[in-house]
Amino acid sequence: MNTAAAANETLAHNSNLLVYSAMAVYTLAFLAHMAEWVFGSRSKVGRTAAALTARSTAPATVPVQTPAAGGTAVLERPAVVTKSVPGSRDVPDGPGAAGDTEKGDLYGRIAISLTVLAWALHVGGVVTRALSVERAPWGNMYEFSTTFAAVAVGLYLLLLALKKKVRWIGLPLVTTVLLDLGLAVSVLYTASDQLVPALHSYWLWIHVSCAIISGAALYLGAVSTLLFLFRDSYEGKLADPAGKQPGAFASSVLERLPSAASLDKFAYRVNATVFPLWTFTIIAGAIWAEAAWGRYWGWDPKEVWAFITWVAYACYLHARATAGWKGRKAAYLGLIGFACYLFNYYGVNIFVTGLHSYAGV
Repeated sequence: MNTAAAANETLAHNSNLLVYSAMAVYTLAFLAHMAEWVFGSRSKVGRTAAALTARSTAPATVPVQTPAAGGTAVLERPAVVTKSVPGSRDVPDGPGAAGDTEKGDLYGRIAISLTVLAWALHVGGVVTRALSVERAPWGNMYEFSTTFAAVAVGLYLLLLALKKKVRWIGLPLVTTVLLDLGLAVSVLYTASDQLVPALHSYWLWIHVSCAIISGAALYLGAVSTLLFLFRDSYEGKLADPAGKQPGAFASSVLERLPSAASLDKFAYRVNATVFPLWTFTIIAGAIWAEAAWGRYWGWDPKEVWAFITWVAYACYLHARATAGWKGRKAAYLGLIGFACYLFNYYGVNIFVTGLHSYAGV
């Protein structure tokens, strides 16, 4: 074995060690996020909305002594608002799991610190893998998965650095990253190797990097959309005291989330922002296809599902601007769009044969 090959093998081994180390620290971050959710305070929406559950036993009016008049005035019980008023931007909200109790905030800061450390190790593993193969580190499903997870965590940390109240994403994000990396190292792992000639192009850096960034952002939007559906249902039950009320466990979890309106708004902004990048991803893939195979579009399975994903998100964005389709209906379209993205990655790569199959797993 020559010196260069031995050096690359050492780098590949170090890459694996860094990824496994990142998984260990992500596990500690997961435990810290769990502690934050257990000990953290409820969001402002959760605290105010909880008053609805006591409405049936509380008096409808509250007597107040008015010294100036020498008598007693009867004040109406204040209404509890859980949803934004149409046309209003003043949505009662709070930081969710990043509550304002000292203990909860301590666990939250520990969770974020551990996530940053795990992400640094994770990125080190991705970069070391790139050095070992001397190319972009996303030539197969293992490399794509590890890079995808690193970008998703990086976007989350970027939002935190920009002072966005998104710490509620931390628990589902770290959980998903652990599952993704576990699948990558156990099922999808592929030893360091060079690519087929068709992939030796600068478009590998452009097209696939855009696909990874788009997917990571769409993932954050999908998490927010899914939580919006649960939170919206929860708020609907609270607003109807005569109906079936949520259980203690559901209340404990959902009270620690921002309002449904805030979750919906966050998902929309993320999806709308990344949609042009996903559009460019498809265009860049078509240009690369022309350079590699002599045609821009050939209805290859991955090309088809990339286009289906684009159509699904286009329908989602259109639904958001259409009366009667806002809210839950649009949210279902958003989740369908992300499901198409996942199938395009896992389903097409594993179960469908096409021109993109040469990368293997």
